[in-house]
Amino acid sequence: MLRWSMLRYLSAGESHGPALTVILDGVPAGLELVAADHIDPWLRRRQGGYGRGRRQVIETDAASLLGGVRAGRTTGAPLAMQIENRDWRNWTQIMDPAPGGEPRKRALSAARPGHADLAGGIKYGHKDLRDVLERASARETASRVAAGAVALRLLSSAGVDGCARVVSMAGLPCDGGMDWDRLDALDDSPLRCFDSEAEAAIIERIDEAKRTGDTLGGVVEARFRGLPIGLGSHVQWDRKLDGRLAQAAMSIQAIKAVEIGDGWYGATALGSQVHDAIYRSEEEGYHRTTNRSGGLEAGITTGEELVVRAAMKPIATLMKPLPTVDVVSHEPADAARERSDTTAVPAASIVVLAMCALVVADALLEKFGADSVREITERLEAHGAWTASF
Repeated sequence: MLRWSMLRYLSAGESHGPALTVILDGVPAGLELVAADHIDPWLRRRQGGYGRGRRQVIETDAASLLGGVRAGRTTGAPLAMQIENRDWRNWTQIMDPAPGGEPRKRALSAARPGHADLAGGIKYGHKDLRDVLERASARETASRVAAGAVALRLLSSAGVDGCARVVSMAGLPCDGGMDWDRLDALDDSPLRCFDSEAEAAIIERIDEAKRTGDTLGGVVEARFRGLPIGLGSHVQWDRKLDGRLAQAAMSIQAIKAVEIGDGWYGATALGSQVHDAIYRSEEEGYHRTTNRSGGLEAGITTGEELVVRAAMKPIATLMKPLPTVDVVSHEPADAARERSDTTAVPAASIVVLAMCALVVADALLEKFGADSVREITERLEAHGAWTASF
């Protein structure tokens, strides 16, 4: 049996349904939370980035708080949020949950390679694969970002900062080096990266992929600073924080690989080139001069920056479709075309940050309590004093 989460997240809703609904249970009382200030900016970041499609023009995402908040502060009750799908007006008859209407007008039977269409259709017995794709769509990630924005707000109240960026895209590196003092530059960047010199070459590749009906992937990074030592645990497999982070990131649409710190490099290097030496001083306490482990050892935070990277495959919906089979006629067919992006790597960085923030916030509540922000702050201060004297 898996461990019981302190912070539990659920969502419901379809890509072209009326709305996405989010339930976030376990948010402590006393957290200052205003949707327009703390949630909507992250929803806007998710919709940005060069290479996005027309859906981002139609949708202007904003969260409505329906429960768990009063007078700008959380009450400790489950948090309920809703994100309206503005494109619903164009799909009302097709996606109406009531009997009747025109549910098969936009039926999809030519399964798209790389999507959930065929496997989901077989699993649930759907011949109209729209009953699969509507929930499997990356539109669902808007609800993840809304929940993750609350988690980021909670982490901020505990002195923890989060950052999302792109480090490689279209086969070209664009790391540029992490700079916490230039986070505004990420919002200004069309690719959400610090390397402005690499942007022109990557944008050229995106334009070429769009012209040829193809898509592109990349590598994104979620990073946190200010974390206390001791989140997570080594004592059971399902309490290890690296495992929990990997599962959260891998659950995102199109994410196919995850590393913590210099994970893949560590498989090719000598031990002396991989592990982080430990030092102690009166000013800094225990610390490292390198952070190849990405802020985690044995599933426990070390106090160094937490670094999670995820690889996103190219989007599976192609304007130059791959061969497939029609599940109704069983005849060869071209894969169905749905409105799509050429790439969504910058947006994926926001989704990865949101999911990692939910895991890290859950681990914070696990260690320091979950009733009120005031209690968490007091326990963090006591923990900091104890760590300094260890």
